[in-house]
Amino acid sequence: MTPILPSFDLSVFKARRQRLLATLAAQGGGIAIISTGRLKMRNADSPYPFRFNSSFYYLTGFNEPDAWLILEARPQGTRSTLFCQPKDPKMEIWEGLLWGPEEATTTFGFDQAFDCHDLSTWLPQALIGHQHVWAPLTHSATPDLMVQLQAWLSHAKASTRGLKRVPTQINDLTPVLSDMRVIKDAAECDMMHQSAYIAAQAHRQAMRVARAGLAEFALEAEILKIFRQHGAQSPAYETIVATGQNACILHHRAGPSLMQDGDLVLIDAGCELNGYASDITRTFPANGRFSGPQATLYDIVLAAQQAAIEFTSPAHHFNAGHDAAVRVITQGLIDEGLLKGSLDSQIEQETYKQFYMHRTGHWLGLDVHDVGRYRELPIDSASAVDGEVSAAPAWRQLEPGMVLTIEPGIYVRPHEDIPEQFWHIGIRIEDDALVTPNGCELLTRDVPVERSAIEALMAESG
Repeated sequence: MTPILPSFDLSVFKARRQRLLATLAAQGGGIAIISTGRLKMRNADSPYPFRFNSSFYYLTGFNEPDAWLILEARPQGTRSTLFCQPKDPKMEIWEGLLWGPEEATTTFGFDQAFDCHDLSTWLPQALIGHQHVWAPLTHSATPDLMVQLQAWLSHAKASTRGLKRVPTQINDLTPVLSDMRVIKDAAECDMMHQSAYIAAQAHRQAMRVARAGLAEFALEAEILKIFRQHGAQSPAYETIVATGQNACILHHRAGPSLMQDGDLVLIDAGCELNGYASDITRTFPANGRFSGPQATLYDIVLAAQQAAIEFTSPAHHFNAGHDAAVRVITQGLIDEGLLKGSLDSQIEQETYKQFYMHRTGHWLGLDVHDVGRYRELPIDSASAVDGEVSAAPAWRQLEPGMVLTIEPGIYVRPHEDIPEQFWHIGIRIEDDALVTPNGCELLTRDVPVERSAIEALMAESG
């Protein structure tokens, strides 16, 4: 018997390893060392649920703890090596089946695989002859990775007595992996469509059952139930369910607060399916009908999101959608008397941040806030204009295959200068967008976003 395979064509992982090896070869070759981390204990005898390191999984599809991937790019060729837990019939009775090195080699397409307990003996010898060591220093699953790397390098140097080359340079692999991961391949796009669909069904269920007197954590339970019923392994992040004034707390976790008649309910919830996250926010009235002030601010946020969507395409840079959303929100706040002054002056002074203090989006993928640069690489002094380099590089141009969230919001806390009718209104609308050659595809619109559609769904359920 063998463990259950991930729901992927495993050839995609091998292809990614080959792409990374080709990149390393083009930069002088070397050896890349990537770990997936260990189980972490929650209390005396119970671990936290294990979640693989995203970059390790991206390259392997392998989801057991205590595993390492070693990739070697030499002039004579490349080699991939997995270190994993050995088969252990006694432990498997308690904890479940393990792949073991032999099955992992053939199933996942590695050149070879060994017992993870042999890593510290094998690796110093493998380092000999390489000039560079590559490791994900910025997003390592192993907190003491640099200490381990230095120990392995010292062991390798001592064993050669200075007669053979040993790496003298440790390079951060994170930027290379991040640039790979920010553009999703076909297998990833398919998985993110599925993750988005499941999350949308959960939000629909929350709208169906919401009513005055229901606790936030009761809505959270409905959401989690749908996630699991549809095959998602877990929430992608701690679910936010916020009723009334709690919606003005950006990361309010579902708690015992009861929904009141007249409250808006803000739910920010996504699931993780085979490692890939969805991220949806919807805001709706507990009683099924938006009040006048609620409807006014909701329509401003929805218009801001639509403006950002129109700027989410390869013709625009990452920040263009945020700029568009800020203009719509700021003008709406001026129109309703929450801000005073001209549009341009209020944007320049950033007065809108009293009501809209976060950005309009972030990358999405194996991590909820996924890896990838938001700006272009800095220019060097030789290419600077008049010998000066700008303080911040330009925003990165969007490309097909990128996935990002689009999530404007308005949050109104009580203040003497703000009409009381708007107090305690918190609204955020968030969808996941896949950049296409001509624009973007919204992955999460299986849950309604227009006010009329939300009210209709809640009326059907009532």
